[in-house]
Amino acid sequence: MEHDYDLLVIGAGSGGVRAARVAAGHGARVAIIEEYRVGGTCVIRGCVPKKLYVFASRFSDMFDLAPSFGWTVDANFDWPTLVANKEKEITRLEGAYVSGLEGTGAEVIRDRAEITGPNTLRLVNADRELSARYILVATGGHPFVPDIPGRELGITSDEAFDLETLPNSILIEGGGYVAVEFATIFAGLGVDTTIVYRGDCILRGFDEDLREGLDAGLERRGIRRIYQTNVTALRKQDDKVCASFSDGVDAPFDVVMFATGRRPNVRGLGLDKAGVKLATNGVVEVDAYSKTNVPSIYAVGDVTGRVALTPVAIREGQAFAETVFNDNPTAVDHSLIGTAVFAEPESAAIGLTEAEAATHGDIDVYIAKFRPMMNTLSTRSERMLMKLITEADGGKVLGLHIQGAGAAEMVQLAAIPMGMQANKADFDRAIAMHPTAAEELVTFKAPTHIYRDGVKQD
Repeated sequence: MEHDYDLLVIGAGSGGVRAARVAAGHGARVAIIEEYRVGGTCVIRGCVPKKLYVFASRFSDMFDLAPSFGWTVDANFDWPTLVANKEKEITRLEGAYVSGLEGTGAEVIRDRAEITGPNTLRLVNADRELSARYILVATGGHPFVPDIPGRELGITSDEAFDLETLPNSILIEGGGYVAVEFATIFAGLGVDTTIVYRGDCILRGFDEDLREGLDAGLERRGIRRIYQTNVTALRKQDDKVCASFSDGVDAPFDVVMFATGRRPNVRGLGLDKAGVKLATNGVVEVDAYSKTNVPSIYAVGDVTGRVALTPVAIREGQAFAETVFNDNPTAVDHSLIGTAVFAEPESAAIGLTEAEAATHGDIDVYIAKFRPMMNTLSTRSERMLMKLITEADGGKVLGLHIQGAGAAEMVQLAAIPMGMQANKADFDRAIAMHPTAAEELVTFKAPTHIYRDGVKQD
């Protein structure tokens, strides 16, 4: 059977765009279908605008430090300027994504796609059916909002970037990346900020030292944290939104934001018509090569529920195109992936936490906490954290956890030797660059504590 295309990609986010470009580069006839804006969550309403807003929020810290270096600063912040400049940048990036796709010969179709069979889909707005040898689902996810009374009065990260005015107060429900990053942003811009989270501390799943350090950092920024509590209802109260908490307290805020996780974009996609199997949590089930139970349909990125990070989606999109259109079966290794939280203090990690590593055998744990040089001329007391976890007696490096300025950049570079199975001696061979924070990683002399037979020893 002759098809209209070799590949139809649904969703022009990071994973879908990479798959489309690489497949087209291998000579495939490709069309990518997007109902909103090309670039997906990361470019339009995620990583890129988030990092820009984080930069904006950090100026207040620099202004606080400026007098200790002899500077007198008189600064004012204008929210509409930030929003407008953000929009200008993501519009530029969207154009670059489109140019990159069209430059390889891929066709960009602005419409909503609905799968109608193993090799067919319908363009909803154009009311036209297309066929392809393969269909790739790369529709990403969307913010989850709890089903509580008044939920429509809250916002999510999608809307937070484009608020008409900067609020005086905000309540953020959640304890993950999105919650703490937006709390940092709003607090840094002068907003009275509160986090409410059902857990006992933010960033569940991260190393305990990182969790405690970031919690203390939020405290220093004046961000209130209400733990083991959640929002049960929202209602209008004059020009504010009144939140009811599970502990019986009510409180008004200018804005209430839900950062309560994300869900896959599968509703109305027609996967059932093609017989594609979904897991119990709604994500698309795929094998190591991103293939669903239907041989002609693949899926990559957040919609698969594997690792919801942009670079992972990109790598999966590349691997899919190599597998299907370059006769080069490629599976993505998800076992060692670095991650960063762009809050204050910035926190980043790769590999096992201390608690995880202690279940794998005997380990050594090296920890350094110190005042960063930037703060030494001031009265600021924040401390950086460097934590290296290795197999016993200088064995393989199992985990790296950094907290403080430049944490993400350092972990990204350390990911290379860790991916090469580096051990403690490999790190030690590097001569320290002084004065830097990162030199601590190559100058550890003795473990702070060790685990032997599962028992912690000082």
